[in-house]
Amino acid sequence: MKITVLDKTPGEEDEIILKCGFLDEDMMKFINSFKTGRKKLSLYKNEKIVLVDYSSIIYFESVDDNVFAYTKNEVFETKSRLYQLETDLPAEDFMRANKAVILNLNKIESLSAAFGGRFEATMNGGYKVIISRMYVATLKKKLEL
Repeated sequence: MKITVLDKTPGEEDEIILKCGFLDEDMMKFINSFKTGRKKLSLYKNEKIVLVDYSSIIYFESVDDNVFAYTKNEVFETKSRLYQLETDLPAEDFMRANKAVILNLNKIESLSAAFGGRFEATMNGGYKVIISRMYVATLKKKLEL
């Protein structure tokens, strides 16, 4: 990979251009890590905006058109949709587990097989999350199982 840094002309906006044949997984990780250079998410609790380090999030869940972020001791609301979080969060740490949940891979304590080819993940804090059949292969690949 070649990296080129150019001086900008006065009044010109900062710009990053990515030139590649195709976006492979490594390139996507680079883009996601750059996009999430900020390590905190703006979440809501009791009508206050709270900055929460994304690494303390155990999982996100969509319930009745609202998205909640679960930490060890608290539940926050976010104005983002799951599909937005899925692209904004670092792909090496977070993945979709089912249509309503994104989980933090670093917060998985254990996995067990569940009915119908699904998995059940026991997360930090005792939370249980079902990984649907559609995402089991991705989970295995990310955890190198």
